[in-house]
Amino acid sequence: MLEGIREFARALKASRYAVALTGAGASTESGLPDFRSKTGLWKGIDPVSLISMSALRQRPVEFYQFYRMRFSHLWGAQPNPVHKVLAALQREGLLKRLITQNVDGLHQAAGSPDVIELHGSLRECACLSCGRTFPSQLIDVPVETAEDIPRCPECGGILKPGVVLFEEALPPDAIEEAFDAAMKADLFLVVGSSLEVGPANQLPAVAVQQGGDLAIFNLTPTFLDSRARWIFREKAGQALTALAEELGISV
Repeated sequence: MLEGIREFARALKASRYAVALTGAGASTESGLPDFRSKTGLWKGIDPVSLISMSALRQRPVEFYQFYRMRFSHLWGAQPNPVHKVLAALQREGLLKRLITQNVDGLHQAAGSPDVIELHGSLRECACLSCGRTFPSQLIDVPVETAEDIPRCPECGGILKPGVVLFEEALPPDAIEEAFDAAMKADLFLVVGSSLEVGPANQLPAVAVQQGGDLAIFNLTPTFLDSRARWIFREKAGQALTALAEELGISV
């Protein structure tokens, strides 16, 4: 790994516009489960049937119970070396844009500014009626019957997690920013993403098509491995810590 890290560090220092995309694997070292592994959040469930707008309307009790389970993991989670190194790279000006598929807010907690959140944030909730947003503690409540469904304190509408559910469109501003960054990237980092979810998985492909170099930090193969100049199969925190050390950056 070290020789590859040295080469990648040189490329990063020489890059004009480096961009990173992070997925669930960036937060597993903070104790947050991923989605598709044998112990992931989707083990034994059909996510479309439970984590969708249809589920919210037709199976609300199960929907909110699932999200309360997610909150139980979220509140005690702290940034890990992945978040800290990426924030340090931003502070040093080596990483120009940070895009995430994650909804945990750990990049911001580590000090990353202006994170492009493609799938929203689990740290807030929104009213389906009036559109107001609130801290997500308002939906982290026991839901046993339809009477327990969290309601907006302003208008009484139903509150939903501030994340993009199945059957919902991604935030158009975030998508536009992300693809604009990918078009500009001469170096694109994929960190902890299986690249199975679109349209996020097209961002590194766009960068490569525009002539950018691709580095993949992921434990399992992705469909873009053949297009990558560097592949690091170690835990992302380990590989990025080695990168920070090679660059002489304090995390």
